[in-house]
Amino acid sequence: MQEHMPSQAQELICINVDKVYDWIVKEMSFDISPTGPITFPGVTATTDLTGAIVTCRVIPATTNPIVILNRENRQFSIDGSTVCLQHLNVQKNFILTIVVTLPNGTVFTSNNIPVSRCEQVTLCAPKGTDVEILYTDLDCFVCTTGTLSVGTGAAAGTITFSALTITVAVCQSIQSTFPVTVEFLATFCEPRADLPFSCPTAVRPQQCPVIFPTVG
Repeated sequence: MQEHMPSQAQELICINVDKVYDWIVKEMSFDISPTGPITFPGVTATTDLTGAIVTCRVIPATTNPIVILNRENRQFSIDGSTVCLQHLNVQKNFILTIVVTLPNGTVFTSNNIPVSRCEQVTLCAPKGTDVEILYTDLDCFVCTTGTLSVGTGAAAGTITFSALTITVAVCQSIQSTFPVTVEFLATFCEPRADLPFSCPTAVRPQQCPVIFPTVG
């Protein structure tokens, strides 16, 4: 960026931004144990699951990933002062998929499995503010599977796990925000100078005269 020229005057401008009322970063983990037959497209009654490796994937739900179930005002004493904060009951919704990989490399992925977990968070988040959660890390791993068996008859195309347990680990950034219009004195940016460019000259590759040609 070019240096500001003396002729560049500052101007009082207004912009729309989200004011951050409060911001915390916290970790959480939880276990889920899906039961019953789970649909895996491509699995048949003759699929051999011997030696299969089971993994998982988890992402935020595309619809209502975060739902504020309740927002309650509570009084807290902080550094000798009484402060009114909000105690939030938050529901987080995820989509889980289970991946079964056979020894021959064949991969079966389950249908989406909706998963919900609730958490309590205390923030400065008065009524009217939005609560935004950004997952800085979201992962899962399969802890136990038990015995795997393919379904037959009406349960065809499914796999049943006798003791499936999956752990989901979350690192999250939680903010309470509200849109505001702010005013400040600013200098407008100027474009940088274009970089000089010229075509390179022809260059011969380095030779190896020590080994070629040989001297008779």
